[in-house]
Amino acid sequence: MTTTATRSPPLPGLEAVAGFYRVTVEKYHEMIRNNTLTTDDHIELLDGYLVNKMPQNTPHGSTVQRLNKRLLQIVPGGWEVRCQLPFTTPESEPEPDFAVVRGNDRSFDSHHPGAADFGIVIEVSDSSLALDRRLKLHLYARAGIPIYWIINIPERLIEVYTNPDSNANPPIYLARVDYAITDGVPIVLDGVTVATLPVADIIA
Repeated sequence: MTTTATRSPPLPGLEAVAGFYRVTVEKYHEMIRNNTLTTDDHIELLDGYLVNKMPQNTPHGSTVQRLNKRLLQIVPGGWEVRCQLPFTTPESEPEPDFAVVRGNDRSFDSHHPGAADFGIVIEVSDSSLALDRRLKLHLYARAGIPIYWIINIPERLIEVYTNPDSNANPPIYLARVDYAITDGVPIVLDGVTVATLPVADIIA
């Protein structure tokens, strides 16, 4: 993967954090290789900043478990379900709760997926709702992720964002549809609805 020398301006929410500096993806990978960072650190690289990952409370954990089971049952061949694993953009390496990507269980043995590999990115949100609606939404829109779901546990709905505009300032999704607890959410991959997932099957 190649990156350009020009870096995008920080996304809203992190640019005003005093005393912090931005880290390149290359530097982040170097820190992992030399064990400056390990799996015990519980961080992810967001827009060039090392950000602590939110701890999982009970509703978050049980929602992740239910969604993982159902996605594995309904996502068709040619697509892979990834749970809490990283992917790479020019300035970030987020670890979303779920991603549905093109490929199989050997496609990413030598590299993380890039934005072009993605069908859907999903964040399960409780205490992280503000972060997922702002910083991560802007980050995924800038990367051109076609569909972004927020599993909104407090409000018992699923927010589905589509039509990313990476050139907006800040980058945004042009469309949002909310699916309530009595609704079914379409799973759309490459413009084709491959299944419908009842919200009530996911959120308690």
